[in-house]
Amino acid sequence: MEFDKRLENVAVIGAAGKMGSGIAALIGQEMAKLKLKPENKNKIFRLNLIDVSESALDGLRRYLRTISTKASEKSIVMLRDVYKDRADLIENWQVINEFTNEILSVMQFGTSINMAKDAKIVFEAIVEDKEIKIKVYRELNDLCSDETFYLTNTSSIPITILDEQAGLGGRIIGYHFYNPPVVQRLVEVITGKNTKPELVEFGTELGKRLRKKLVPANDIAGFIGNGHFMRDGLFAIQKVEEMKETYTLPGAIYIMNKVSQDFLVRPMGIFQLIDYVGIDVFQCILKVMKEHLGDETLNSDLVNQYVEKGILGGQRPDGSQKDGFLKYEKSRPVGVYDLEKGDYKLYEGWKDELDKKVGNPPEGFLPWRALLRDAKKEDKLSTYFSNLKKDESQGSDIARAYLLRTKEIAEGLVNQGVANTPDDINAVLTNGFFWLYGPINNYI
Repeated sequence: MEFDKRLENVAVIGAAGKMGSGIAALIGQEMAKLKLKPENKNKIFRLNLIDVSESALDGLRRYLRTISTKASEKSIVMLRDVYKDRADLIENWQVINEFTNEILSVMQFGTSINMAKDAKIVFEAIVEDKEIKIKVYRELNDLCSDETFYLTNTSSIPITILDEQAGLGGRIIGYHFYNPPVVQRLVEVITGKNTKPELVEFGTELGKRLRKKLVPANDIAGFIGNGHFMRDGLFAIQKVEEMKETYTLPGAIYIMNKVSQDFLVRPMGIFQLIDYVGIDVFQCILKVMKEHLGDETLNSDLVNQYVEKGILGGQRPDGSQKDGFLKYEKSRPVGVYDLEKGDYKLYEGWKDELDKKVGNPPEGFLPWRALLRDAKKEDKLSTYFSNLKKDESQGSDIARAYLLRTKEIAEGLVNQGVANTPDDINAVLTNGFFWLYGPINNYI
């Protein structure tokens, strides 16, 4: 079946979630473009957006209108050409409104999985739980045709297991968008043992049309992104456990968050990143990887304690950050949760003293944002890390250990066959996590 034919009827399961909503926005735009082609004038296009919550679907409708309008605004030059024969569309705002309505017209919303019955492509973006996913796939397999392709947004569960236990006959591929899908360029593509070549071809063409960077990962739990992120996070937690007797738990968390952001020149500190993903999601992925890899080190008592306390992080429907390891005001950290006291310890009164003990990043330091679009960032990073090698501050000492561990994790993923090349590892971390440099480097 040709690519465009498959996009005439598509379903997104878990459409109201933060990943499903972004996937819905991207696919809706692509379907609307196809619908406007002269040869498709009489064809019906349907994007079935399915979620368990009616109220969440209401929020999804509002989100998709906003995102579709923004997409239309960015595409005004292309749209002017598309609508060149429409004498009634004179002003830009009229063109924008017309295409926004075109996108929304292909969408239908509901809570019944039966809406996916005629879909030729199903995107699945539900909870990261193997048993729940398999149950849903079995229902879909009974409901949909034998030609339907499934693209799962799982970030850790092996594709072959989903395929074999749901009886999909190789019609499933891992297509892991990064959050948020409408912004992030990266899609990690995971081919299962039996994934059909035609599905791989479809995924490749879809990536081109959505202007995504596709990076292949082998079918080993956690894949590249979480294979690295989980272990990177566990290293920071290990250092916290070592330092908490000296600096208290909140103090140690603050130090590791500061070092991983400032000294390593990352967009956010490691504990802020775990909060962004969700502490409970971090725990869930660890459990999946531990189960399938048999690695007992893929566990954190500290993470488990925070989850038991109901301190989970994550984001609200409007994208704002919920409190987790850190407390946030206007998306900026202002404190750290103290397990013993059961409340947040605000920075005021103790942060400055810790900053003095940790020290400042060495000469040549520039924050992540200042280097993001700097044409000379590689030279500046090289100079900075050369100075970090020699710097004697406590922060630089921790940063050197962190850089070495980060590189060790990445090289391990290549050696274990998770990634095909070091370049694939670096591509995931620079594109998916917005690092300025890959973990496999010569800086340290």
